[in-house]
Amino acid sequence: MRRAGSRWQAAVSGLRGFIDKIKPTFSEGGKMAWLQSTFEAFETFAFTPNTTTKQGAHIRDAVDMKRSMITVVIALMPALLFGMWNIGWQHFSLIGGQSSFWACFAFGLVRMLPLIAVSYIVGLAIEFAFAQIRHHEVNEGFLVTGLIIPMIVPVTTPLWQLALAVAFAVVIGKEVFGGTGMNFLNPALVARAFLFFAYPTHMSGDSVWTAAKWWGTDAIAGATPLGEMMGGGIRPSASLLDMFVGTVAGSTCETSAIAILIGALMLLGSGIASWRIMLSVFVGGGAMGLLFNLIGANSYMQLPFYYHYVMGGFMFGAVFMATDPVTSAQTNIGKWIYGLLIGLFAVLLRVVNPAYPEGMMLSILLMNCFAPLIDHCVVAANIRKRKKRWVRAQTVGSGQRVAGSNKDIK
Repeated sequence: MRRAGSRWQAAVSGLRGFIDKIKPTFSEGGKMAWLQSTFEAFETFAFTPNTTTKQGAHIRDAVDMKRSMITVVIALMPALLFGMWNIGWQHFSLIGGQSSFWACFAFGLVRMLPLIAVSYIVGLAIEFAFAQIRHHEVNEGFLVTGLIIPMIVPVTTPLWQLALAVAFAVVIGKEVFGGTGMNFLNPALVARAFLFFAYPTHMSGDSVWTAAKWWGTDAIAGATPLGEMMGGGIRPSASLLDMFVGTVAGSTCETSAIAILIGALMLLGSGIASWRIMLSVFVGGGAMGLLFNLIGANSYMQLPFYYHYVMGGFMFGAVFMATDPVTSAQTNIGKWIYGLLIGLFAVLLRVVNPAYPEGMMLSILLMNCFAPLIDHCVVAANIRKRKKRWVRAQTVGSGQRVAGSNKDIK
């Protein structure tokens, strides 16, 4: 163990020495200074930056953006790994072939890797290009976005369509507003919305969710629970347990509530995600579901409210996308309002509007637009409350001073 540890330390020291040796070439005045942003991106990915503040008061913390993004990526792993297995499970279940655990996982791995590779290659290439043009550092935000995008699309999505969606999301949904931290829409949902409206036949219907072959876009018809309800079903054919475990058709990695909840615990335990937003999304969705149960005009309205939690991308959206710290509300009261409205609108769109069976995507994008307004109203209300409190305190203080002076006169 000691020998292995010393070898590892020697390798790390050697890499650090190599980076320090070539660093002047990419620094200002060097032969390849125009690639400074790219060099710094790889350096900070491998090592913690050694820069420190020189003046003023600053909060110092070991958790920077890179570590926050890596934590989110780790939290996504249970859903990703289960999604890979479920892709193979759906395939072999419908063709009636071999369905061992490793056969299912291998099939899903082969189908998912190209989607992930295209997402990262296209997205990072654009991010690096914008960083070089602006002479800015390359931010780590796309580490998460680049993984979420292939996790929320059908497995049969053509790679060229995915590449267009990623490019649209990064350029129009993010970089035109200034890059990471400046966008007001969730880039992953922008990519999904682009695919949904530009290529609806590849994002909806029964023949897009289950891959027919080890490669290509051929699919086997298999309805999702949401699709069955939109088609007039009384209840989804899959049991509540199947939907909770995730052995149903759907987007590549959105089906397993168990895997998503494991990721939620990681995010909440690390303090990266807001428990207020997560909880309020479920409360809002449940409230709207109960309201429809009271109305009971059709079979979809009579569906128990808790079914909405495990159908479609409701839980994945509540845990990984509604809680995006950049595009969500920032105030504590605003987070409650923001989450409640997401849950309400998600179930409302599902049940009332047959054109959009998956209401979570549009609900989160809509509330991304209203998050700044929600925060503004909350802050304005707090200011008015503080002003009234100050005026009351001044009035009481003036009265006490007058009473005291009258007492002195007597």
